[in-house]
Amino acid sequence: MKSIILVGYMCAGKTTVGKSLAKNMGVDFYDLDWYIEDRFHKRIPDIFAEKGEAGFRDIERRMLHEAAEFENIVLSCGGGTPCFFDNMEYMNQAGITFYLKASINTLITHYRLSHTIRPLLKDKSDDELEVFMRSQLRERSSYYEQAQHIIDVNVLDNYDKIDIIVSQIRKILNRENGKMEN
Repeated sequence: MKSIILVGYMCAGKTTVGKSLAKNMGVDFYDLDWYIEDRFHKRIPDIFAEKGEAGFRDIERRMLHEAAEFENIVLSCGGGTPCFFDNMEYMNQAGITFYLKASINTLITHYRLSHTIRPLLKDKSDDELEVFMRSQLRERSSYYEQAQHIIDVNVLDNYDKIDIIVSQIRKILNRENGKMEN
């Protein structure tokens, strides 16, 4: 089975959905940021601080190519991963891609609930956060929308709803498998 690759903006729920999907399918889950941190023995914010965004994106690209070659996995990518180099094109070739699409309000709600340090969002006021996220989502949407499938995750307001998203993805994967077998 090809890798299942989840893309979308920061705080869309890629890691949360990815973990649940992998467990549901009985396969391994990889979060690309965690994979990078494990391989480089440094946290993402520290890599950003040391190498800048360009240096981080180069590392991210190389680690994406490494991780996406694994079979039978669910891979959650960072919000910027699809937007640099030929990453989105590569992901579409390496696996089955899903864009977890969320509204600005959903993203902000998820961000406020998140305990993860996000280098691009830290130190922003609520107004600055919304302006930044809107602008960046506008810039990045064209990359995300290149995914093979788009899943609306605006229903992710509690953990029970994760099963709904996982079920939607599983239905799509079952249809895909049916096409491959015919």
